[in-house]
Amino acid sequence: MRIIHSADMHLDSRMTANLDNDKAKNRKLELLDTFVRMVNYAEKEKVDAIIIAGDLFDTKTFSAGARNSVVEAISSHPRIKFFYIKGNHGGGERFIEAIKELPDNLYLFDDRWRKYTLFEKQGAKITLSGIELSINNVNTIYSSLLLDPRDHNIVTIHGQVSKYQDNKSSDCISLTDLRNKNIDYLALGHVHEYQEVEIPPRGLYCYCGCLEGRGFDECGKHGFVLLDINEEDFSCRREFVDFAKRHLYEIPVDISGCRTNNDILRKIEEAIELQRPDAKDLIKVVLIGDIDVDCDKNTEFLAKQLCDRFYYAKVQDKTKIAIDYNDYELDVSLKGEFVRLVKGDDSLGEEEKAEIIRCGFQALNGEDIEL
Repeated sequence: MRIIHSADMHLDSRMTANLDNDKAKNRKLELLDTFVRMVNYAEKEKVDAIIIAGDLFDTKTFSAGARNSVVEAISSHPRIKFFYIKGNHGGGERFIEAIKELPDNLYLFDDRWRKYTLFEKQGAKITLSGIELSINNVNTIYSSLLLDPRDHNIVTIHGQVSKYQDNKSSDCISLTDLRNKNIDYLALGHVHEYQEVEIPPRGLYCYCGCLEGRGFDECGKHGFVLLDINEEDFSCRREFVDFAKRHLYEIPVDISGCRTNNDILRKIEEAIELQRPDAKDLIKVVLIGDIDVDCDKNTEFLAKQLCDRFYYAKVQDKTKIAIDYNDYELDVSLKGEFVRLVKGDDSLGEEEKAEIIRCGFQALNGEDIEL
């Protein structure tokens, strides 16, 4: 038996945090396309079931086109069973309410444990149990979870794992209370990066992550987990499938000692070469290190050099100004007087002084001030 564990598609996200309107619209469509591609992959690879562990849509407001595309993807693959948890982003309930007729192969969960039998042989089963977390059931979900130790038990929940139970939070999942519950695989949604941790004595929990990274807080590989369960002995092989159309990279670049934009660009090129992003990907270069106050650094110019090579590129400046006040102690120029004035202001911290001096030097040189 083959099962896909997916979650956190966040379809119909606005995608405007970094992208212009055209690319944001295109990227929004790509999220939907990746979901459809995943379903087509499941058909091709003879996957029996797909778990959607929450947050299929990003908000309560989503387009009819996106909704219809999801329903069509599900209903047009009747051989595959879809198991759907709503999640905590608000769109889950609205999605179900907006469907005039639920596809026969779409199975839901509610605020009490619901168990589905996926396979049975000689009394032993492969089961899938799930529950929608709410403030009303946080005190009962662990005591009411009853799983047969002879079965291969998959459990799905959407929430944040914690060592202990939090009776005031509807998103908290207590790992301590899930021990010794005969769980073999806990299919989770909510965390947007892949994670896998043991649950003693026989199982593990897994966050499959989101299907596509949407911002630079979601860098790296994204996709789903493919479970391949042997129907004879219930042994299970797991594989993370990197399925995203595009990847995001945040690349730190230490430019200490650089004095010109060309110097900085060479450092950036070296750092990019180590990461090896594709032209279809999105990158954010973060400049770090200590630079001289006279360093010729223009982040817009640097970003422009990258924009034609990647789907999206930006350069963020997190450098610090390294100032040797001794160099200006006896300088009789306007710069020297300015540096001494700022240095003597005890109300300013060292980073504030360095930034004021940087802006002041740009102004004295007739340059546009980069804030």
